[in-house]
Amino acid sequence: MGIKIIATNRKAHHEYFILETIECGIALTGTEIKSIRAQKVNINDSYCQIKRGECYLINANISKFKEGNINNHDEKRDRKLLLHKQEITKWYNRLRLESALTLVPLKMYLTNGLCKVEVALCKGKKLYDKRESLKEKDLEMREKKSSSYTHLN
Repeated sequence: MGIKIIATNRKAHHEYFILETIECGIALTGTEIKSIRAQKVNINDSYCQIKRGECYLINANISKFKEGNINNHDEKRDRKLLLHKQEITKWYNRLRLESALTLVPLKMYLTNGLCKVEVALCKGKKLYDKRESLKEKDLEMREKKSSSYTHLN
């Protein structure tokens, strides 16, 4: 069937150095998956946290289902991420030992009817790192633009 990307966190690549990524499932209710299929999701300000040996997606906004009833879900509730115990332990130890690391969701997508979240272990960028990455991106765009002009002539 393929992959259908529902939401991406484009700000994450600008704000953080991506060290490691992992794909994980997410525990959802019935109306939440219906809203996700309708692409009513925002993960830009969300993050992940390990509590009591389990990983949670915090502050992700999944809008209420339009045709939902009184049992509709809470939009910003904490959602459990489905990971193996050794993966959670490995990341918990890295977060505890190394400073300035955080878990950030990069994208949410549907694959074979299941909702998956790509989570990254990240280190925050300083202001000068952000400027450097913008400079490199600008240089890359200029080179691409100049090569397209030479190709036309």
